[in-house]
Amino acid sequence: MNEADARTAYMILQFMRLSGAAFAVFGLAIVAGKIQLPPPMGIGLIALGAVESLWLPALLARSWKNRK
Repeated sequence: MNEADARTAYMILQFMRLSGAAFAVFGLAIVAGKIQLPPPMGIGLIALGAVESLWLPALLARSWKNRK
């Protein structure tokens, strides 16, 4: 992987982590009643945010390492 590819991969991973955190915060606002949407939607967004910010970047990085 050359430097440009590594930089792109890094930016993708950071964006995934940031967007996952944003989903989780949005979900927390729904559950707290600050945004008028059904609480189950907030719980789903919290779960989606946790998966997107914690699990998916690691899975994606592992698949990029195994790529030849």
